[in-house]
Amino acid sequence: MFLTLAEYLQQYENGFAVFQYITLRAILGTITALVLSLVIGPYMIRKLSSYKIGQQVRDDGPQSHLSKAGTPTMGGALILVSIAVSTLLWSDLSSDKVWVVLGVTLSFGLIGGIDDYQKLVYGNSRGISAKAKYFWQTVFGLFAAYFIFANAKTPVETTLIVPFMKDLLIPLGDILMGSAFVFLGYLVIVGSSNAVNLTDGLDGLAIMPTVMVAGALGVFAYLTGHSTFANYLGIPYVSGVGELTIFCGALVGAGLGFLWFNTYPAMVFMGDVGALALGAALGVVAIYVRQELVLLIMGGVFVMETVSVILQVGSFKLTGKRIFKMAPIHHHFELKGWPEPRVIVRFWIITVVLVLIGLASLKVR
Repeated sequence: MFLTLAEYLQQYENGFAVFQYITLRAILGTITALVLSLVIGPYMIRKLSSYKIGQQVRDDGPQSHLSKAGTPTMGGALILVSIAVSTLLWSDLSSDKVWVVLGVTLSFGLIGGIDDYQKLVYGNSRGISAKAKYFWQTVFGLFAAYFIFANAKTPVETTLIVPFMKDLLIPLGDILMGSAFVFLGYLVIVGSSNAVNLTDGLDGLAIMPTVMVAGALGVFAYLTGHSTFANYLGIPYVSGVGELTIFCGALVGAGLGFLWFNTYPAMVFMGDVGALALGAALGVVAIYVRQELVLLIMGGVFVMETVSVILQVGSFKLTGKRIFKMAPIHHHFELKGWPEPRVIVRFWIITVVLVLIGLASLKVR
């Protein structure tokens, strides 16, 4: 919106040309989302409290979580509003990539919002059925992956880039008429969405890794969308993908603003409305910047949480025994006696290291 206005005003004052720079708009987008979160946050928390939209705590979880009952949830709506407003204000709205990423984020947020609503209305912690949730995730995920494939303009936009391997490129667009690309894209979007959701079990545990990974993806988006930098680093150049830097900046700002209220002890929880949306957002951005495998590295905490659930369920069904005291794995460490803040901060530290490894793939090839 502001970019269009700046382009109009540029004919009267050349100084408005500065808004053409993606870096400036990304910074302004980050600040805008952060300020919106901090300003709107207290009002939203009061509203959620007044409507008695509080967390339902499962009685089979750690006993320390019983004190969290009644804490306002669905705070992820605050993140989505901040991201959407900031992105619409500072992005180039003629970019289909911006609309796809924003659309995927909000559609998965809608799924999570309905799930949260079901939890609150019926007073249980399980929400809508897993089949219904997965069905709509599949619909939105497949549609987004197919749209990205159908609108790819160059072969590199559908080629799988293997990190740290300069010459290992897999042309997914040529395999089964692009079905391989669409299927992988679907797995990345839906898998990332559910992985972040599984991680969202402790105060601030999911949001800070999400912020760090989004910030790194913003770096990838800027460099991938800049032909000179892309050529120098030997990474694929994708025209127009630089605009996603603004979206990533907005996610970082909104996430940090939410963390202000979500840090231990949390004043509000994000709920599925936030977790499902943010995970899907990371997935679709990774697809656009051709870094699906790097996302797997940088989001290692999300992967670890997901794998722990898969192993726990598989072991119990096959042997009747559990591998962990409780899954996802952050609950395992809690039941081992780790204080909640220790689990959170240590998972944050792991994410810092993994994000740095992911960024190193830009040059170590």
